[in-house]
Amino acid sequence: MRLSLIAVGRDRDMAVETLVERYRERSPWPLTLQTVDVKKGLKGDALKAAEGDLLLARVPDGAKVVALDERGKDLTSIQLAVRLGGWRDGGSRDIAFLIGGADGFDARIRERADLVLRLGRLTWPHMMVRAMLAEQLYRAQMILNGHPYHRP
Repeated sequence: MRLSLIAVGRDRDMAVETLVERYRERSPWPLTLQTVDVKKGLKGDALKAAEGDLLLARVPDGAKVVALDERGKDLTSIQLAVRLGGWRDGGSRDIAFLIGGADGFDARIRERADLVLRLGRLTWPHMMVRAMLAEQLYRAQMILNGHPYHRP
């Protein structure tokens, strides 16, 4: 199974890039990070719509979509692993994780999503979400493989 992190905004923090790369390299499943950026002076709903267009254009055909959103479900690491394992076992080849911009997602993203997920109730910088999500994806794979990395 292939995993894609598709995020709005360019990463300008080498420390965050290093963390994402650490988990990308360790991941048994191929993991890619793609970024999109709206360069126009758009704001509000127009900006969210333009970001939504760019994000959806990067989603592989037939992929399951997970949107990271503050209104999403809280899952434990084990619950996330079970969800990913179910998709894998059900024949899904690609899963795309979408990280929106500072103003959130266009409604079309949440409608397209197979899962709307949040990383807790706290607000996190979008760049940090990339690293935290990469770690959780690695952790989920270790849980599915029965590896002792995850200790409940």
